[in-house]
Amino acid sequence: MEAKPIIDIIVGVEDLDEVSSFITPLSEIHFEYVHKPEFIYRCFFRKGLWGQGTCHLHICEINSSEWIEKLLFRDYLRLPLHIAKEYASLKKELASKYKFDRPTYTKKKETFIKTIIENSQEGNY
Repeated sequence: MEAKPIIDIIVGVEDLDEVSSFITPLSEIHFEYVHKPEFIYRCFFRKGLWGQGTCHLHICEINSSEWIEKLLFRDYLRLPLHIAKEYASLKKELASKYKFDRPTYTKKKETFIKTIIENSQEGNY
C-alpha cells in the first residue's frame, strides 16, 4: 500500500501511567514524546525532525477501545483489497493537498477510518 514514508508502530501496555517511565529511555534512542491533549487513550512519540519524521510510536492500553480499534482497522485493510486501495488513494490525495498540514491530513482521514472500524466490528467485509 502506498503511504507516507513514516512507520507507525503500536505498543500495548497494561496501564498508560507506565508510559511516563518510558520517556527518558525512548529519548535516548531518539523518540520524542509529543503531548497531544486530543489523544486521551494513547501516548504518542515521534522519531525524526519535525515534519520529517521517520517513525510514529503509539502506546495504548492492551484491550482498550483504542487498541482494539487500531487492530480492527489494520486487520480489515488486510482482507478486502479494494478497501486498502481506497484508503491508499485517499491518503495520496490528502497528502498532496495537506502536505504541510499534518493535523488536517489526519482529521480528513477520520471518517474513512471510523467507517472501516464500524464495518469490521459488524463483520461486514
